[in-house]
Amino acid sequence: MKRLVLFPVVMICFTLNAYAASEKAVLNPPAEGSVSVEEGLAAWQRIHEVVSHPRCANCHVGEDNRPMWSGAHYGKTRPHGMNINAGESRIGAETLQCSTCHTKQNTELLHGAPGAENWHLAPVEMQWFGKTSAEICAQLKNPETNGNRDFMALAEHVGFDELVHWGWKPGPGREPAPYSIQQHTDDMLIWGVAGMPCPAN
Repeated sequence: MKRLVLFPVVMICFTLNAYAASEKAVLNPPAEGSVSVEEGLAAWQRIHEVVSHPRCANCHVGEDNRPMWSGAHYGKTRPHGMNINAGESRIGAETLQCSTCHTKQNTELLHGAPGAENWHLAPVEMQWFGKTSAEICAQLKNPETNGNRDFMALAEHVGFDELVHWGWKPGPGREPAPYSIQQHTDDMLIWGVAGMPCPAN
């Protein structure tokens, strides 16, 4: 009898998880010329709150290829435990594949291994951890350091990439990135239409 009761619950949970994983943003850029530089800078401030948040910045690290542990629930900021190094491949191919522990979904244990599709570090030229707002802004607007994307492609990346979306559904015990996937996508579009302005520092 318990199995009959539990089965629908499991199916409901699976369906909800699948629905959350398939969440997509709507791309609706403002009309060209309709956004001021000041509005663009305000949008950038919100973008920076997201990209500098531990859910994002911890995997946007530099040439040492070591993801970081930081945030309110980690205490002291430090490199990933267990001497993890993702290598130049940024997926751990040289040592231990990231996917060994980071599967396609979160572990439901408190602070358990998080997971999402294609778990890996961001390319080294996309380092955000330890960078200033101005440095990250310059990096994001430069096609040579942003994956050769214009602002629409950046918004598409934010709006549709499942690994990016993990930042808003990080599993038990972790605070999500601020705002929402849709709000972050909208801010990318506002910032882009404003000409991708950057702060002075």
